[in-house]
Amino acid sequence: MALLDVRDLKTYFHTRDGVVKAVDGVSFSVEKGETVGIVGESGSGKSVTCYSLLQLIPQPPGRIEGGQALFDGMDLLSLSEREMRAVRGSRVGMIFQDPMTSLNPYMKISTQLIEPLRLHQGMSKSEALDRAIAELDAVGIPDPKSRIQSYPHEFSGGMRQRVMIAMAMIARPEILIADEPTTALDVTIQKQVLDLIKQRQADLGTAVIFITHDLAVVSEVCDRVNVMYAGRLVEQAAVRDIFTQPRHAYTRALQRSIPAMGTRGEDLFTIPGLPPNLAKPIEGCAFGPRSGHDHSGDGAAQPELVEAAPGHWVQDCQHCATLGSSM
Repeated sequence: MALLDVRDLKTYFHTRDGVVKAVDGVSFSVEKGETVGIVGESGSGKSVTCYSLLQLIPQPPGRIEGGQALFDGMDLLSLSEREMRAVRGSRVGMIFQDPMTSLNPYMKISTQLIEPLRLHQGMSKSEALDRAIAELDAVGIPDPKSRIQSYPHEFSGGMRQRVMIAMAMIARPEILIADEPTTALDVTIQKQVLDLIKQRQADLGTAVIFITHDLAVVSEVCDRVNVMYAGRLVEQAAVRDIFTQPRHAYTRALQRSIPAMGTRGEDLFTIPGLPPNLAKPIEGCAFGPRSGHDHSGDGAAQPELVEAAPGHWVQDCQHCATLGSSM
């Protein structure tokens, strides 16, 4: 049985311009100890999917319209706010994209680190402080006994991200959601942060949901991958299959967008066109117009996921599933 089983999740935003279907029928699972990636362009619905699991969507304008997120016999989407507080930070941790806006600038790191331990595990202040110092040491913060009394602005970007990892892991959660934790970091620090997440996962046995727009990062950290576009999944498979046998045109386009995949001296590949407006009805394959096969106006239904090979699911769009290497 999966540790987390997300079924037909739908999260819409009700705006003056219409209903934005940010997440429209997403299903995936996470096993104990594995790393599952959710990859796609900005605006594809990756972060909204995971924020929905923790009921962190602002309501209004957002609303979870349907679906289930089964975790240890309970549906996360149907929990009350009081019940949800017992899950957030304790059983499900989260590393946010920008640590500077996620950490409270007016509080010392010590205060922010010990809060989940005192709230969820009932530790005394001294016990929690000892655990917090040990956690800072585990994530590579030098002189943790002294630095724990610092404020967020006194750390570099890479060190703040390490603090965020310590905060997310300090209560030993069963699932860690990492929302593009390396986006604002240079390549060297990015590698250090990825290695750190993998090491803490190995030490604690935590499952990880890794959100990113970068397939190169996915290849380093993930066991299975969910490729997301326009609020829906277009492909699901083991990471090896995604890279050796990508079946959807969008997945292949993301691969071609990796700089290292290009030929030296040639222009970097960019996916033509723009993602669709999710406040308007989408007919047929959402990626069709960008791949030269536009279904709009013909009344075609959006394609559903089908199992093209054991464990490898892809949207049933004949054109995108058979498009040549040019896309």
